[in-house]
Amino acid sequence: MGKAQKSQADILEKLNIKKLNEMQVKAQEAIQSESDVILLSPTGTGKTLAFLLPIIEQLDEDCEEIQILILVPSRELAIQINQVIREMGTGFKTNAFYGGKSGSKDKMDLKHRPAILVGTPGRIADHMRRHTFTSEFIKTLVLDEFDKSLEVGFEKEMKDIISSLFNLEKRILTSATQGVEVPHFVRLKNPKTINFLKEGSTKLTLKSVLSPEKDKLETLAATLAHLGNKSGIVFCNFKDSIQRVSDFLETKNIPHGCFYGGMDQIDRERTLMKFRNGTHRLIIATDLAARGIDVPELNFIIHYQLPNRKEEFTHRNGRTARMNTNGTALIIHWKNEPLPDFIPAIEEEVLTDRPMPTIPDWKTIFISGGRKDKISKGDIAGICFKKGDLKPTDLGVIELKDDCAFIAVRAKKAIPLIQKLNNTHLKKRKIRVNIV
Repeated sequence: MGKAQKSQADILEKLNIKKLNEMQVKAQEAIQSESDVILLSPTGTGKTLAFLLPIIEQLDEDCEEIQILILVPSRELAIQINQVIREMGTGFKTNAFYGGKSGSKDKMDLKHRPAILVGTPGRIADHMRRHTFTSEFIKTLVLDEFDKSLEVGFEKEMKDIISSLFNLEKRILTSATQGVEVPHFVRLKNPKTINFLKEGSTKLTLKSVLSPEKDKLETLAATLAHLGNKSGIVFCNFKDSIQRVSDFLETKNIPHGCFYGGMDQIDRERTLMKFRNGTHRLIIATDLAARGIDVPELNFIIHYQLPNRKEEFTHRNGRTARMNTNGTALIIHWKNEPLPDFIPAIEEEVLTDRPMPTIPDWKTIFISGGRKDKISKGDIAGICFKKGDLKPTDLGVIELKDDCAFIAVRAKKAIPLIQKLNNTHLKKRKIRVNIV
């Protein structure tokens, strides 16, 4: 087998990681020595890097076909893992296939086969039915958050995909859930289990907030004021509920994003991006946001509506109190509404009378140039400082995509920056610049 073009030390340096955590070290040792591995670890502990490092080491540089298949339950997780692989800078091609992405784009990506293919079961199964690529050289299969894929109804697709992989040598399953049964069709043989779910020093504070009225919107507003200028997710069960909460928050002048299954992919991505760069501190979401989304540490989550099952309750709570930090989960419920059996007796949070959270001091700006135009983050920062007259403190997070970029800019500098940069040239490319 050929080795990756960059050593693990090079990759970690590129990712600005000084050393792997204990879970990542144990996972790497198991994946290098065992055929089948089950990796159980809380959300946010670095499972993606834990499985990517050892499997990329085993890639054959001389093979021009897909060698690793990573199946994930959501588009967001596919995009996130694909991005991590690219940031590792290994020299191996990677692509992400998922519903909502154009089939013609997949076709173009397959003209030069990726070594690593990340995708949702529905889209990958469709490609396999149409024989758009060969599975002959796929030696490693990763089922990331595999229990979630089964929950969202991908069992048939996963079964079809796995039955088509005749030359598998390694299977890696990851989850943040304890005690999930692995279906027989995965064909695991004496798997090595690495279980870090019971470890860690995170502390989750779980409390209830009683609403005097059955309509809990005003109580939600009071809760957000009580929490102050912190970042979090408000969980609802339905798209209609999200819309109602969103409309209400608009009247209170509270910036926020929405995140649910019926949204266009680009809108979901922009919600997460604005959250990451500080344009808003709040997301109103369904359980789609309970796992596999790339957002920074959350100070709190709020159950505006409770899920029907304990597992989803646990995964929602897992978005906060991650990676050895503390977090808060609040349940807003009507005073006459009994809590489900899966919620223990909990203390009531007494709300303090405070002003509404302040509006974040950042805006998100779109720039119509990206990696394909040989544009770097340094190029973008440079033009913002030189032509845009920004100071370093005026420029926030820069997210660089293949064909565009998004930057966080101090709100008062956003319009002047657009006026100075729109229709100018960056790396010989004329760029459009506007506010998102």
